[in-house]
Amino acid sequence: MCRLLGYATASFNTSLQEVLGLEATAQYRGLSEIHNDGWGAALVNEPDQPGNTYDGGEPTPETGMAIYRNTVAARFDSLFDDLASIRARGALWHLRLASSHLPLILENQQPFYASGLSFIHNGDISDANGVNIVHNRDYPISHNLVEATGGRSDSAIFFAIVLEYLGFGFELPESVAQAVRELRCAYPLSSYNCMVQSKDQFVALHACGRDGTPARVQQVYDHYGRGADAKDYRMLRYRGVKDDEGNVHGVVVASTGFGQPAADGWKDLPNNQMIIASNRTGEFRIAKI
Repeated sequence: MCRLLGYATASFNTSLQEVLGLEATAQYRGLSEIHNDGWGAALVNEPDQPGNTYDGGEPTPETGMAIYRNTVAARFDSLFDDLASIRARGALWHLRLASSHLPLILENQQPFYASGLSFIHNGDISDANGVNIVHNRDYPISHNLVEATGGRSDSAIFFAIVLEYLGFGFELPESVAQAVRELRCAYPLSSYNCMVQSKDQFVALHACGRDGTPARVQQVYDHYGRGADAKDYRMLRYRGVKDDEGNVHGVVVASTGFGQPAADGWKDLPNNQMIIASNRTGEFRIAKI
């Protein structure tokens, strides 16, 4: 049960602070008072210099993607502001509130990274009895793919299924959609809100099996005196990303909980729909799953 944020641009570098503004960035970080089980970010950019072997090592993989994860809450991590000021043409940001008593270990921090993709998810993939998919030994998933994600959680299994469909030859957006369709056969009421990015593409999906805020989430927010911030918990919103001249050349998508006024262009992403964007051209469209 997490908070997600991601953006893609027309191949120009911009920071989280520039995309959201300093106040909204601070509000997003402030959500880690509640989503305090760690955080992470994945920034897409080209390396400043190519990998080489002059130091005696093997060439550095030209992934163009930097990953940072920590089990410390974002509000206590001094590197948050440093990363929030780094410019990138695409990025994912994740604040974690662990679900189903899954362990607070670095392997379960997101973004996950595998096969040139970074992935973040907000949801608890459990059955009607509250049994999480990680305890379902009969679920038909390649354990090698789960291991490739580096994670041990339901989100890692979700990502592994996306990777499986990519291996079947589907494009990235359709792989995400197929993974959700498959998982819903066994876990129809779970939340599959997620974001995934490659060097060329960004996909953000709003896909929830239930309306409203989960009772447990509302209780946690109430405990911190921030019950109003749990409103529209499952919603994702989006707006255009502007370049230095004020022209829209990209998109930012985010969970709720911080300032997203309609006057600034924020719009609701309907359920069972995804934003498909290029972090090369900044063009984006909305598609149903």
